Amino acid sequence: MPNIAAIDVGSNAIRMVVSRLNADNRLETLENLRLPVRLGQDAFTSGQFSEPTMQMAVDAFLRFRNVADVFEVTQTRAVATSAMRETANSDLLMERIARDTGFNIELISGEEEARLIHLAVTNAVNLQGKRVVLIDIGGGSVEVTLSNGENILSTESYGMGTVRLLKKLESADGKKLPFNRLVREYAESARRHIDREIGDEKVDVCLATGGNIEEMGKLRKQLFRRDREDVISLDDLERLVEKLSEISVDERIKKFDMRPDRADVILPATVVLHMIAREIGVREVLIPGVGLKDGVLIDMAPLAMGPSLPRSDQALASAEHMGRKYSYDAEHAVFSARMTARLFNQSLSLHHLAENDRLLLEIAAMLHDIGHFINTLEHDKHGYYLLCYHTLIGLTPAQQAIVANIVRYHRKETPTASDENFKLLPQKDRISVTKLCALLRLADALDTSHTSRLRDVTLEQVNGGVWQMKLLGEGDFMLEKWTLEKRKTLFQSVFGVKLEIV
Repeated sequence: MPNIAAIDVGSNAIRMVVSRLNADNRLETLENLRLPVRLGQDAFTSGQFSEPTMQMAVDAFLRFRNVADVFEVTQTRAVATSAMRETANSDLLMERIARDTGFNIELISGEEEARLIHLAVTNAVNLQGKRVVLIDIGGGSVEVTLSNGENILSTESYGMGTVRLLKKLESADGKKLPFNRLVREYAESARRHIDREIGDEKVDVCLATGGNIEEMGKLRKQLFRRDREDVISLDDLERLVEKLSEISVDERIKKFDMRPDRADVILPATVVLHMIAREIGVREVLIPGVGLKDGVLIDMAPLAMGPSLPRSDQALASAEHMGRKYSYDAEHAVFSARMTARLFNQSLSLHHLAENDRLLLEIAAMLHDIGHFINTLEHDKHGYYLLCYHTLIGLTPAQQAIVANIVRYHRKETPTASDENFKLLPQKDRISVTKLCALLRLADALDTSHTSRLRDVTLEQVNGGVWQMKLLGEGDFMLEKWTLEKRKTLFQSVFGVKLEIV
């Protein structure tokens, strides 16, 4: 079985884990490394990586290269988060690492970071049927993610990571917890986010991830004589803030046998977790003991075993959540998605697109009318803008751009390179958008009355360049047929065929 590796380029440290897939297709850890390269030190002060910091990072990757060679790693994915995202010369550092070590670093968004961490958590804890809040505290940012079981509903990122907050603490002239007010504002913002997304529904489980969180669990057990370190109560968090704020960083190192690069950030991390947990009204926080690198490995595992369609369920769940948020007609959305999938499958010989394209078409079909939330007039344009600024978890930025453009052109206007949004797409994606728009226009027309009375549809080639669409169900479907006659023009011009409606 192949050995695979994940590298997490964080703000406070760089981590690598090497695993293998055993006979049961489960991941077994072979090596786990953490190197204290604090990229956030430069990122959150000067905004530029200094030469010493860059060399430390390169040296860390050289060590990872040796580890990968020893374990004969066949696939590696290296991801970087906020420190790399926010630093002006991060491209130079990534280029140097690629040149000297052969590792290519992928800058991921806060949403992708949250998705991967959530993937690791759901693999470690049974969250089926539970309303969950997941708090990840990193060096540069804090992600607060809401999920319903295994599917993410929404995620938001806040700039209150521990290394970032440490800079504020260091400049506070010795005052006790001078960043309290700032953290409280972020925590209140997180609560408003949760209230907005789930309203009065009860939060069943609150979990937290990150190296500092795991340290809190150990301190809780050590200081308060608890029997577990995989959970911490709100009361224990408050007491821990008091204990840590009473002693210096050097005293924490000696008293708790703590690493220096953990001892200085543990206090801001505890304050952040305590305030967020208190704001959202939970009594305790579970500590699953997994993180970003674990999620990266799990995400890689299906690819190591062969082609698959990861993320599809998550992306569809995220689209459904967005639709509800903007008051979509759920019955019409589901009907349209089902019909587009049928038309896509029945016209494979025409469009020659892949299964991932079908997923993007189904998502666009679910969300094609969300623009009505803003205004019925030009709702196609409003839907496009909503999709530009609301991330669908499970889609890459390129995939989301395709979905947004399909929604933009699902009605009247034909996609053209004179439109700036369409011109920005790669040529391959422009072709995909045009083909998928042609199919969505037909599917939308099949439910013009929004009554979902059509049972099924068949689309097939009858001879030469003639294709026939047959509507199945009770009634004469006069309105649907009339609308289809108006909407079939794009299909005919894109695919160079004649379409008959029967």
